[in-house]
Amino acid sequence: MVRPRKCRQVIRMPRVRYFKPGGIPLRELSEVYLGVDEAEALRLVDHEGLDQSRAAAQMGISRHTLGRTLGRARKVVARAITEGLAIRIDGGDFTVRDDDQEQRREKNNRKQTGPDAKIGLSGQQGDGTMSRIAISSEGPGMDDMVDPRFGRAGGFVIVDTETMETDYIDNGTSQTMSHGAGLQAAENVAKAGVDVVLSGYIGPKAFQALTSVGIRIGQGCAGMTVREAVEKFKNNAIEMATSPTRQAHS
Repeated sequence: MVRPRKCRQVIRMPRVRYFKPGGIPLRELSEVYLGVDEAEALRLVDHEGLDQSRAAAQMGISRHTLGRTLGRARKVVARAITEGLAIRIDGGDFTVRDDDQEQRREKNNRKQTGPDAKIGLSGQQGDGTMSRIAISSEGPGMDDMVDPRFGRAGGFVIVDTETMETDYIDNGTSQTMSHGAGLQAAENVAKAGVDVVLSGYIGPKAFQALTSVGIRIGQGCAGMTVREAVEKFKNNAIEMATSPTRQAHS
């Protein structure tokens, strides 16, 4: 009888689950897959600095299993770096041991209801849990203008509102698509692990894709810079969209 594979325990899901070489469009890249459990092994040993015995105990597996998992993870990362491949973190046998993040998101979803609700970091509707936001932008900087087109935006500035550190996601692939640009853009920002998207308008399909994974949508940000949109968000001055802000083309 084949021995059943033991499920790995993951303390938290990776915040970002997709990595790519800079300056190369997604359509020109090949991908390698890194399991969520493999990413957790890397985090515990190579980032947190735990020895393999302690890391194995945290994941609920044997030291030998941890060693094999870690070896596979390092091989995937090494191949991606040396061959210029994108890394998608997905799959694997695992359970999430700490679901505090999902509980906070569900709590925030319950609090932020109704057409007049606001989103933000403080005040009546915010509870300080949403700290990573994506803003559709015409450029990669905080002083670039918000691109009002979500699906065909130039890119997305990702802002950690606690540290104000930023990343940038190029949206060039979506811009060249004849249809489905909104869905592709929604997938791109969802991979970045954001809690909120700020834009000008968002079509029905992209709206549904974002809200289905718990991402909140702030509307009416056209005509301001990324920095201004972030400040308005932090001051609870961005309305929460309860429906798509732009109708689909007939």
